Amino acid sequence: MLAAYSCQDSVARGRFATEQLSHNQLTSHFARALALVDRLLAQQRHDTGKLYSLHAPEVECLAKGKAHKKYEFGVKVSVAVTNRSGFVLGMMALPGNPYDGHTLDGAARQVERLTGTPIARLYVDRGYRGHNDRRKDRVFLSGQRRGLTPTIRKELRRRSAIEPAIGHMKSDGRLGRNYLLGTLGDAINAILAGVGYNLRLILNWLRALFALIVTALLRIELRKPKRQPSHRDENPVVHGRLLTRSPSAPSSR
Repeated sequence: MLAAYSCQDSVARGRFATEQLSHNQLTSHFARALALVDRLLAQQRHDTGKLYSLHAPEVECLAKGKAHKKYEFGVKVSVAVTNRSGFVLGMMALPGNPYDGHTLDGAARQVERLTGTPIARLYVDRGYRGHNDRRKDRVFLSGQRRGLTPTIRKELRRRSAIEPAIGHMKSDGRLGRNYLLGTLGDAINAILAGVGYNLRLILNWLRALFALIVTALLRIELRKPKRQPSHRDENPVVHGRLLTRSPSAPSSR
């Protein structure tokens, strides 16, 4: 009887150790998910840094300030394009929902690093008031009236041309919906959206150039003098059929 009891005791202790090991393994495996659930249950309505998504904790609530869409959920992205052609020069994901003015210097440095050319002028919206750019004299806000030359005033009016470019990147370039994981995925998706937009822009330019070339060739072809048929062409071919001249009928008197 004593041997039987000791055997049952060892089995129970082994089962308890296995259960403890399994419990520890499960706890360590699901530690991140459990921490997110605890954070979700503990947050209040007016807290900062709230959790909006369990599968993407980096998502933030972005205030749009528009009547039809007051808020968006995602990660803020900085976009830099050329003033005339709208070619994308820089795309940068900005996790943490920073103030727009505090991101201007980093966006400008990215453009200068990628292009190897210093930026002459920066045209931004009013959300960049109080910016941190190292050169204050090259930044012009939307709606600014003082200190503008005719050239700068003309270029400043084109600042709003970036809005349709952002809309195309959201709808056509998947900037509005990111399928890549984590903060790194947000940065990669932003850069790929800019690259895709540039490729579509180049293809549109090539289509327009091809259409101009074809139009010019057709005009040259139409301006050529038409060849007059000679007397040697006794049997001309029209639309794939051989036309023979019928003898003239005798005139009746």
